[in-house]
Parts: sequence; C-alpha cells; structure tokens
Amino acid sequence: MAEIEGARRSGPTLRDVARHAQVSVATASRALTSDYPVAEPTRLKVLRAVEELNYVVTTRAPKRTPATSLIAMVVSDVISPLRSLVATGMAEAAGDYGRLSSVYITGGDTRREDEVFARLEEQDDVEAVIVVGGVEVTDEYEQRMAAHAHALHARGSQLVLCGRPPLPAGVPALVVEYDNRGGAYAATSHLLSMGHRQILTLTGPERSTTTIGRVHGYQQALADFGVDVDPALVIASSADRSGAYQSCQRVLGEKLQFTAIFAHNDVMASGALAALKEQGLSVPDDISLVGYDNIPVAQELSPPLTTVYMPHEEMGKAAVRLAVERPAPGSGRERQLLGTHIVIRTSVKPFRHLGSGARPV
Repeated sequence: MAEIEGARRSGPTLRDVARHAQVSVATASRALTSDYPVAEPTRLKVLRAVEELNYVVTTRAPKRTPATSLIAMVVSDVISPLRSLVATGMAEAAGDYGRLSSVYITGGDTRREDEVFARLEEQDDVEAVIVVGGVEVTDEYEQRMAAHAHALHARGSQLVLCGRPPLPAGVPALVVEYDNRGGAYAATSHLLSMGHRQILTLTGPERSTTTIGRVHGYQQALADFGVDVDPALVIASSADRSGAYQSCQRVLGEKLQFTAIFAHNDVMASGALAALKEQGLSVPDDISLVGYDNIPVAQELSPPLTTVYMPHEEMGKAAVRLAVERPAPGSGRERQLLGTHIVIRTSVKPFRHLGSGARPV
C-alpha cells in the first residue's frame, strides 16, 4: 500500500494554478471543467493563472491499456479493519482485471484529500479513483466531490464513491454502499424479538451518513414494534473503542435504564463490553449487546458478539467492477447497494420482563 507519492508533472500542476489564483484546488478544477458552473470572475482568475504559469490543460482522455492503468483508493486510514478489508478486496479485483492499484492515505484531512485528488487528476495512468468511508454531507463536500468527479471525467477517468451516498444529479460519479439502514433495522429487530424494549444505541458522529442511516434503521425497527424512541437512549460517541467505553461509563453512572445495547460497530461494542464488565455487569445475563461490521474481533470477544455482517471485501471488489465496467447513465447500475445480515452469537439473551418492564442497571 502506498501513501501519496504519485508521479509529478515536470511543469506546473493544478495545485500551482489554484495557489496562484488564490482559490481552492476544487474551485480551480471546476473552473477548468466547462460543464460545471463557476462564477465568471473566479473562472477568469483561474484562466489568468493558467496563462501566466503556462499550465497545460488536458481535456482529452489519455490512451491507457489495462497493464498501465492505475486504480487509486483514497481513504482516511487503513488501521480500521473495515477499510483494510475494503482495500484488500479492491486490490484483488484490480489484479483480476489486470490493473495496478494503490492506496492513498489522507488522515481524514479535507485539505490533504484535495491535494491527493489534485495530483491524481494530473496523472495520465489513473483509470479511476475510489474514495472510501462515511462522511458528513454538506454543500461544501458535495461541491468538492463534484469538482473532482468532473475533473477526472474530463481526463477519461472515473470517480467511485465507496460507502458514501450519491452526489447530486448530473455529477459523473458511481456509487457502491452498504445498506446501513437495513443492517441497523435487523440488529434492533433481533433485540426487540428477544423481548428487549429499552435499547440503548451507541452511535458514531451524529452528522456522519453512516450514523444517520443506522439511527434511521434503529428508529424504524422500534416503530414497527410499537416502541417509542427515547432520545436519551441515543448516545453519540466517537466511532472507536475508547469513545464507546467512555460513553458507556457515563450512562452507567447516570443510572440510565436499558436492557440492551446496539453499538454502531464492533470496535465500539468491545469498548461498551469493557465498561459493562468494570461495573460488574454480565453480557448477556444483565445486558445484551449487538455490534455491527462482523470484523474478526467480534468472534474473539467474551462472549462472542452478535453483530451485523458487512461484505467489506466485496465492497472493494464491487467498486473496482464499477470503475472498470462503467455502467451507462440511466442503466440502473450506477449505484449498487450491498446487503447485510445478522450473525447470531452469544451476546444476546431473551429479556424476562419484570414488573416495571425494565431491568435496573
């Protein structure tokens, strides 16, 4: 896996143009893509910078062969088991298609991500850029991604969003994502079917598209079972072990009433499990626990974790298939939704209703 060390042009780059025009890389990219709207004064500034720097704008698709084509994956990190598995699937599929592949790490920094895109947009060998992971969708995010999509498209390359929602209509980007809502619905429904009614959910960052989808699934399952959503049982946390551990410690200290926890990923579930054990609570005898992802650690926990299976490697493979095959607009194949299913282990136990209808914590 390679961090950013892409091939550089001998002359000025798009990043140089952006700096000279005092605009963002994304804005410079938009200004040089005729089919994307940019304010005329801004476009003129960028064109002036192009002229002053003698920057060569390439708008025709370069000639590539499979053996010289690169499929690039842009990701915040590969420490996460999820992203590592997606990268594995992508690399395997790229090899099956006879393509080279490379991973570019941004550390979750938006500016770094733009720099990565700017460099990839300058490389003739880039057949596709696959950007991976949930994101907070804002107007600024959509504008940045649309600009990158158009810049890649102008050079015959393709943007694929992996685990992210579609961009606005007309943006040349393909999408493969998980059914976050369906997976969360299945996890919550499983707990409800086991008699639990007070189900605490530990979520990731509130505005993340992944969190939003999973909270919607949780809420829909409660509604379908005739259970009111208690906002106090929806606990936002950082999407890691320490964040979930601290959040769980806090709610236990507040004596919040719940009989089960649905954690939005398995790493968070492991943090919740540690906090529960520290308080002398047993899983599943006192509290039932469900995770999400089905990463290897899920079956190694004590007790082994009931969780939602997500086809991580298949997501990487599906993203490469989209990148190479490039389904036509309107074909119905531009967006692929990968299914999930629940994996039953031993961290959930039927709840025996007491007189109050809740087990005290």
